[in-house]
Amino acid sequence: MRAKQAARLGAIAAAVLVLSACGGGRDYRPVSDVPVRVGPPYSVRGTTYTPAPDPAYDRLGYASWYGPESGSQTANGERFRPDGISAAHTTLPLPTYVEVTALDTGQRIIVRVNDRGPFSDRRRIIDLSRGAAEELGIRARGTAPVRVRAVQPSEEDRARLRAGKPAAELPPVPQRTLQALRGQMAAAGY
Repeated sequence: MRAKQAARLGAIAAAVLVLSACGGGRDYRPVSDVPVRVGPPYSVRGTTYTPAPDPAYDRLGYASWYGPESGSQTANGERFRPDGISAAHTTLPLPTYVEVTALDTGQRIIVRVNDRGPFSDRRRIIDLSRGAAEELGIRARGTAPVRVRAVQPSEEDRARLRAGKPAAELPPVPQRTLQALRGQMAAAGY
């Protein structure tokens, strides 16, 4: 009987080892706000991006979303969680917190930038995780016009976002402000 139990325990231990190797053998960085990583310039598809701090970052463009890369490693070394509230940006330091406003609805959320992208065209300024796209209400559309601006959220909101959860709900942007932002996008040819 002991031989069967030992064999069973050995099989369980082997299965645990095999399953633990499914992560690709990566050493994921713990989710943390320190150190902040800026990184050297890098090139993707012939375009060079130069990461740099930009505490006054405030841009209009388009957001897209990504999500099937579950378990992949983000650019700052963390494990990507598609249902978390995170994003990818080409040049902001990792992590950076940004407020993303959907210009169609005025809805806005805070996300934690921990990855690099999007690299599809100059009009796309942020890639949201699937969870962030759902939270902002743009997942079904695929892309949406947005305003993205750097913010300094409370430590409570930072902790929620590090855990993959939404920050505290923000009130929608007033219609007058939305109209002005939409006018700026139209004037820029977006």
